[in-house]
Amino acid sequence: MEQRLSMVTLGVRDLEKSVAFYESVVGWQAATSPPGIAFFDLSGIVFSLYPIAELAKDLGGDATQDGEFVSQGFALAHNVRTRAEVDMIFTRLNAKGATIVKEPEEAFWGGYSGYFRDLDGHGWEVAYNPFWSLDINGRVHMSAAGLAKPGV
Repeated sequence: MEQRLSMVTLGVRDLEKSVAFYESVVGWQAATSPPGIAFFDLSGIVFSLYPIAELAKDLGGDATQDGEFVSQGFALAHNVRTRAEVDMIFTRLNAKGATIVKEPEEAFWGGYSGYFRDLDGHGWEVAYNPFWSLDINGRVHMSAAGLAKPGV
């Protein structure tokens, strides 16, 4: 994996209220996002809000379970340029004995991703998102596919 962070996802109880908070209180503007998730372009890192129960399910758990990765309510993401790169990273993670939470698979949102956990149980997603592009330095460009709203 390249040494970079692409996205931070917070699990939230009420997506609509959380988006309103980040827009009206924090002053950020949400980018155009698929239903059920919200993205904010933070100039190089994508910040996302996702219902906690859905995040737990995506990580292979249950929101009421007392597992470490569920109670933390967030996931870190490393986006890559191709599906093959996701598979290559998971091959390496498997060979090195990493805890794989979910093998890479087609995602409901149109991409391809899987999850692993670090030694403290933090969830990491490795994802290929065909709707975003990455520049030579690995910076995510949400607007490259016309998804970002104009800046304020």
